[in-house]
Amino acid sequence: MDRAQKEKVVEELGQIFESSGVVVVAHYEGLTVAEMQDLRGRMRDAGGSVRVAKNRLAKIALEGTDVADIAQFLTGMTVLSYSEDPVAAAKVAEAYAKDNDKFEILGGAMDGNVLDRAGVTAVSKLPSREELIASIAACIGAPASNIAGAIGAPASNIASILSTIEEKAEAA
Repeated sequence: MDRAQKEKVVEELGQIFESSGVVVVAHYEGLTVAEMQDLRGRMRDAGGSVRVAKNRLAKIALEGTDVADIAQFLTGMTVLSYSEDPVAAAKVAEAYAKDNDKFEILGGAMDGNVLDRAGVTAVSKLPSREELIASIAACIGAPASNIAGAIGAPASNIASILSTIEEKAEAA
């Protein structure tokens, strides 16, 4: 790789560290090509990406960022999993680590904070953006349906009373 290519890779990695909601660093030594493709597919389905980069170039890209301390995890055969959604990459990485012993999560970064292994696990247990939006929509919609039910209840009560009176009048 010549100098221009290295500069391009450093710039791309810098964008990953700055624009991602979460970055997970893991060792992948021993994974087959098929297993790596499976990880990439799972990550893509969740809206994230996987990037294998030279540790030295990743460390250069980290210099001067809020998460420069994750350079401590960049030793050996490392892979970066990242997503704009603050929890998607962590969820996929945790699920993949449970399925495959060769994939070992080391740590990561989220919103300028460095995460250790336990931090990545904690982030993976948070609800995703879609789950949060659905729960907020349900909370907003519930009062409206309650109001509609309260407004409609007296009318249905009056209707049932009138039908009861009508039935009694016909019976008499």
